[in-house]
Amino acid sequence: MLLVLLLVMLTSCTAIPQNLSNKIFTFPQETNTAHVRVTTSRQDLRAVTVCFRSFTDLKRVHSLFSLATPSASNNFLIFKEAPIGLFELCARNKASKVDGIAYKLNTWHSICSTWDSTSGLMQLWVDGVPSSRKFTSSGSNINGPIIIVLGQEQDTHGGGFDINQSFVGMMSDVHMWDYTLSPCEIQNYSNNRSFTPGNVLNWNAFEFQIVGRVLIENKQELCQ
Repeated sequence: MLLVLLLVMLTSCTAIPQNLSNKIFTFPQETNTAHVRVTTSRQDLRAVTVCFRSFTDLKRVHSLFSLATPSASNNFLIFKEAPIGLFELCARNKASKVDGIAYKLNTWHSICSTWDSTSGLMQLWVDGVPSSRKFTSSGSNINGPIIIVLGQEQDTHGGGFDINQSFVGMMSDVHMWDYTLSPCEIQNYSNNRSFTPGNVLNWNAFEFQIVGRVLIENKQELCQ
């Protein structure tokens, strides 16, 4: 009975939104288990914008944002390829690559990606600079049950993690919207100006569960 009560308490705690302003997730090692599973009540998306800030020294492939459903493990994916300026974007299990992105190791980058089901176009923004718009998939929404994972790529719904695709580094300021942000709004986010928080995921009211060795730390403030 005591064990049941403890499990109920733990489940309740993970469901309470937390204000993570001025906080970061630190993923300190390669692993095929450690990740952050993010909770959302939204289960039908006809458009998506995801923004976050990340920092890493990885030269290999790694997942930055993974959204899966039972029918599509790469329903919305932002994936860094090994070449320094190359990313892969996926929607509804259809992928396109964007190249020539200004990207440096050991640097905080603001990364956003947009997709809408009408046009099927995806676009990547890094530090407020857009990529070419690429076609992925059109004509159908992203339908749940949705599982969102930070730190790993889902090759199955909620699992199938590969240590060689794991993220090692820091991540912060994760927001998600059910519409495509305007270029001005994306640049406001990237430049730390005022912006409308995500209505699907909001870093200031973030519902999540940590699995394995992922740390919540204060942002590191450098001396001026």
